[in-house]
Amino acid sequence: MPSPQPVADLLADLHQALSALGLRWFLFGAQAAIVHGVARLSADVDVTVELGRRSVGDLVTALGAAGFEPRVPDPAGFAETTRVLPFVHGRSRMPLDVVLAGPGLEDQFFAGAQERVIGDVRVPVACAEDLVAMKVLAGRPRDLDDVAGIARGHGKSSSASSPLPGGPRPGHRPESGGRRASAAGD
Repeated sequence: MPSPQPVADLLADLHQALSALGLRWFLFGAQAAIVHGVARLSADVDVTVELGRRSVGDLVTALGAAGFEPRVPDPAGFAETTRVLPFVHGRSRMPLDVVLAGPGLEDQFFAGAQERVIGDVRVPVACAEDLVAMKVLAGRPRDLDDVAGIARGHGKSSSASSPLPGGPRPGHRPESGGRRASAAGD
């Protein structure tokens, strides 16, 4: 569980800013892997945010008011091409990457997110099965190590079949009439 004070401080400030805007979000990446039992270090935080009817400018302004500083000169322009808003948290100096959600696979990730208490705040965290899918899709060596750690943490062997993007999660019942997300997104 990521409980070091800098991570908890960042997430508390982030939660306050995103809640004020009424935005859905979830934690993924290394910090989520730590929540799911992977022993690793990370000096950054990754979240996905669904803007809904809000603009990138609204988000940048709210995060600025909450003590986050952009790491690029034109955050909105950067987000147009990358769908990422890179910030640094003023109090902790930890980097924060805000990924702007799109339709498709991320809809499934939002549906599977589970609230966990980190510090004093309830944080939506990508469920283990979805985090495995994200890590497999990224395919970097560190991500694949995280997949093995998540599997060990959930009592499975690393050779066990992992849920595939768009496939059912154990105990998850898809809604009738819903679209199935594709691995490539839409």
